[in-house]
Amino acid sequence: MLRAFAVSLLLFGPMVADADELRTSAGPVQVSALVDGLDTPWAVGILPDGTFLVTERDGQLLYVTDGDARRVRGAPDVVAKGQGGLLDVTIARDFAQSREIFLTFSKSQKGGAGTAVAVARLSENGKRLTNLRVIFEAMPGGSGGRHFGSRVVEADDGTLFVTIGDRGDRPQAQDRSNHIGSVLRINRDGSVPSDNPFVGQPDLRPEIWSYGHRNPQGAGLDAQGRLWTSEHGARGGDEVNLVLPGQNFGWPVISYGKHYSGKSIGEGTAKSGMQQPKFYWDPSIAPSGLMVYSGKLWPEWKGDIFVGSLKFNYIARLEGSPLKEVEQIKGAETERVRDIVEAPDGSIWFISVGEGAVFRMSPGG
Repeated sequence: MLRAFAVSLLLFGPMVADADELRTSAGPVQVSALVDGLDTPWAVGILPDGTFLVTERDGQLLYVTDGDARRVRGAPDVVAKGQGGLLDVTIARDFAQSREIFLTFSKSQKGGAGTAVAVARLSENGKRLTNLRVIFEAMPGGSGGRHFGSRVVEADDGTLFVTIGDRGDRPQAQDRSNHIGSVLRINRDGSVPSDNPFVGQPDLRPEIWSYGHRNPQGAGLDAQGRLWTSEHGARGGDEVNLVLPGQNFGWPVISYGKHYSGKSIGEGTAKSGMQQPKFYWDPSIAPSGLMVYSGKLWPEWKGDIFVGSLKFNYIARLEGSPLKEVEQIKGAETERVRDIVEAPDGSIWFISVGEGAVFRMSPGG
């Protein structure tokens, strides 16, 4: 089905379009619902045959074909508390041979819960997972229900990037003796790649790729295989970061936001040895899923970064150097955008938590 879709263009000004089609900076687009009736959906993973998986935060993994969603048996037990639950799903690059998928979730641990990564095989009929095994869990666990991070991205070399939030305990993001407030890099079996930046250094967690992160809820690769993240700030200071090995992204020592009380955070906005964001929002938009677009269907958008907003209900498009937000794609369908991915055909899929649905955006005309 097609629905009306409104767009606000920061760069080009507002445009008017027909009800089921409208003009964007790259021409008319159509938006269709692929599945609806979802309960707090968090992530979508597209399978090679065009069917797809959706996670619901309360612990349900759904297999969707022709708009029909059914529960996949064998998903991991989760601690569905606060922002925790069943979170990301990523389809392995070699799925056609291995049928493996990766899941992140909040796992019960001593002291509460922590972000964990599991791998499992999806049955041929999509009805169940087999050989589920937890390959990593962040330490230490925490009793709070905030800031699990929880994106998992398969890198070009087959390793996995995993984002971990600060769990609401800000100083831990600067402490490399734990995993909190970090982007991690692990092998597909959970072991540590030998070329990680802190391997062999006493008292440092060897899985850490970068640190000083608050709550990275979006992550994706660009055409060069580099990792980009979108991260929640406090009151202001949401960030888009280019994440390279060994870097310190400053939280909570530096930030462009303030505490919710209005007090200043840390030591200001910059400090030697700490990385600056490639872009930041103030006020906060509550960014979630992030995707770097290939240009397959919209050549004008090649290399652009798309980020979902949970707070202001739109999809941000960012481009250029320095990076800038140049377009807001906004309509009833973009209520609380949690995830955004590019399909193999170049169409853009996104999750609306507010609509309880997965939508597909494709060229109109």
